[in-house]
Amino acid sequence: MTEKHLIWDLPLRIFHWSFAVTILASWYTAEQGADLVEIHIKLGFFALFLIVFRLLWGLIGPKHSRFSQFVPSPKTLLSYLRKSQSDKAIPGHNPLGAMMVILMILLISVQAVSGLFINDDVFSSGPYYGSISNELEKVMRFLHHNTFDFMIAAIGLHLAAVAYYWRVKKQNLVLPMITGKKTAKQVDAVDAIPHSKIILACLVATFCVGFVYWLVVMNAPVIEEFYY
Repeated sequence: MTEKHLIWDLPLRIFHWSFAVTILASWYTAEQGADLVEIHIKLGFFALFLIVFRLLWGLIGPKHSRFSQFVPSPKTLLSYLRKSQSDKAIPGHNPLGAMMVILMILLISVQAVSGLFINDDVFSSGPYYGSISNELEKVMRFLHHNTFDFMIAAIGLHLAAVAYYWRVKKQNLVLPMITGKKTAKQVDAVDAIPHSKIILACLVATFCVGFVYWLVVMNAPVIEEFYY
């Protein structure tokens, strides 16, 4: 049996696939218009939960989840590009993959946060709609309606990179993100993580649920509407 080492912790893998499903579901519900707008809003809240969790997990999670371990310097990125023909797998995120992680977090953050401040021009609105000036609201509306195009482009690049690694470099990036493990041929034992820090992840997730609930329910301003 081929020896394998745990690289991707379970909370990170759950985040990764939840992130993908949330983006797909958000696109679908947005395309359906007013019929699914309430579900679309709830998905936005869930996206906020995922982002807050990933930011915290990037500080205190296992080593391959931590930003300090994979966010590349310009020098590291250039060095990787020069040596990209190497078949040796990098244990965690490679520099290009790390840049994609950062980009996707930024894009979905803009998408989710901007949605808090706008409405659908019919019945539904974000919890902070009406709390900012009309000028800022227009900016938020523009961001919410246009950021997704950049997300689609980023997702396309991500899928193209996965296909390139699979077909050209003979590295399957999908399976390890499902099982969490890479073979001893790909990574060394010293690169493995001992466990997924499940209890810590549950505590972080609980905090994130509480924070998002506070943000979108308890802290949301009550806007008085006047009808004439």
